[in-house]
Amino acid sequence: MHSAPRALCPHVEWAIAGVLGTRVSLDWIRQPAAPGTWRSEFSWQGRPGTASKLASALRGWHLLRFEVTSEPCSTAEGERYSCTPDLGIFHAVTGIHGDILIPEDRLRAALQRSQRGETDLEAELNKLLGKPWDDELEPFRHAGEGAPVRWLHQVV
Repeated sequence: MHSAPRALCPHVEWAIAGVLGTRVSLDWIRQPAAPGTWRSEFSWQGRPGTASKLASALRGWHLLRFEVTSEPCSTAEGERYSCTPDLGIFHAVTGIHGDILIPEDRLRAALQRSQRGETDLEAELNKLLGKPWDDELEPFRHAGEGAPVRWLHQVV
């Protein structure tokens, strides 16, 4: 969680607990990149699809900035969700080395929009790679360097 207003912090914990099926108590610290907001980090383990459920549970609050990632496993690709108040939610499938995997049909659609003059190909590719979300979240990531991490474990 990169930034959340103090009043939403307990709601974030309840939402995460509801998805993981266990009590969650996060260590919140002030977020210097957005005064008046708080941040927390945690790691979790769960079945494939849990990242999607976590992102869905959190995206309803417009004031949150967060990322949820899931490592690939033998039965599923990895996933990355990024969310900001201005951009909304971004989803990408990730490979074994963390690279974003862009489906062929999305690449073809971006190329066609560019060829029709509707958009710039570079801008389309940047959106497919999540660059606008990375640009907005990067100051929040750096502000959290050295922050405490709470490890959550769920038996799979």
